Amino acid sequence: TDFDSKKKRKVAEIYQALNSDPIDVAALRRMAISEGGLLTDEIRCKVWPKLLSVNTEDLPPLPAGKELREDNKDYQQVLLDVRRSLRRFPPGMPDDQREGLQEELIDIILHVLKRNPQLHYYQGYHDIVVTFLLVVGDRLATALVEKLSTHHLRDFMDPTMDNTKHILNYLMPIIDQVNPEVHDFMQSAEVGTIFALSWLITWFGHVLSDFRHVVRLYDFFLACHPLMPIYFAAVIVLYREQEVLDCECDMASVHHLLSQIPQDLPYETLISRAGDLFVQFPPSELAREAAQQQAERTAASTFKDFELASVQQRPDTVLRQRFRERLRGEERTKSILTKPRTNRFVKLAVMGLTVALGAAALAVVKSALEWAPKFELQIFP
Repeated sequence: TDFDSKKKRKVAEIYQALNSDPIDVAALRRMAISEGGLLTDEIRCKVWPKLLSVNTEDLPPLPAGKELREDNKDYQQVLLDVRRSLRRFPPGMPDDQREGLQEELIDIILHVLKRNPQLHYYQGYHDIVVTFLLVVGDRLATALVEKLSTHHLRDFMDPTMDNTKHILNYLMPIIDQVNPEVHDFMQSAEVGTIFALSWLITWFGHVLSDFRHVVRLYDFFLACHPLMPIYFAAVIVLYREQEVLDCECDMASVHHLLSQIPQDLPYETLISRAGDLFVQFPPSELAREAAQQQAERTAASTFKDFELASVQQRPDTVLRQRFRERLRGEERTKSILTKPRTNRFVKLAVMGLTVALGAAALAVVKSALEWAPKFELQIFP
């Protein structure tokens, strides 16, 4: 069939990139992002280390579990979380095999934490680690997770939640760029962004029941900028536009709706959309709005809020709101008309990608520099 021949072709291209000298990491990124991702776990074992620039030649031996567990401040919490992680293992896996993997999972987590005292364990971390363990086995998983924890996941592993909250603050500005109506509805409902917290900090591993979908997303996230999961979260909300707008406009109802993630999402379409949005509205452009959200939360007495409160006591608020939306619509149309679409094609072509692929290594590197001084660039070969 057509699908099979496409798949065969892709496998051949992946191996070609792996075997070229030097390894063509940009091509591997494209393969990981494009339709179907990396296709098999066998390929993931070879490509994931390249995406994280982890040298598989000299993996450190794993320490014995016993010495890791003695006097480890996180041991009890990790143990609890791992014991609760039953549903993250393939259904039908024999108990003793699963229990063995759970022991390995505990050891990997404690090992990474012990070697990196600056990292703090958080609930949900094990959801990421188990994904790597199931795909690549314990030794390689340890090396990949350690690299990931000091890079992509670094902000979640701070002593406080401040940076994680800051990343969540990107969600609403992205939604606002694409669909002001959904954005304003969510703002009116005061739903906030906590519904997406577990999505973000587990890379959706905790909320998706089908393991194939989880690893497909990991292919995508590993090939992209660390903020890509928040773009993907935005795309899920936007995809559910109708359900959101049909919902009661109050915090409890909207939060309940959004935190129940549908399992039958059109993943490939959403991945492609998230990539496109990243290219159209890179984090550097959204940073100001995200920071503003933070400021508004921390300084409720700002003049803007005060002004808004007084406006809302007037009957013409609704009209002003409508007028604002119409203006926005006109501006949108104007900007679409005045900015020829070729801009984006050129942008993407420069990055050596077709439009469907969305996110690109070039944007990734550039915005990684912009988005956090402590983000080290060695992750991009």
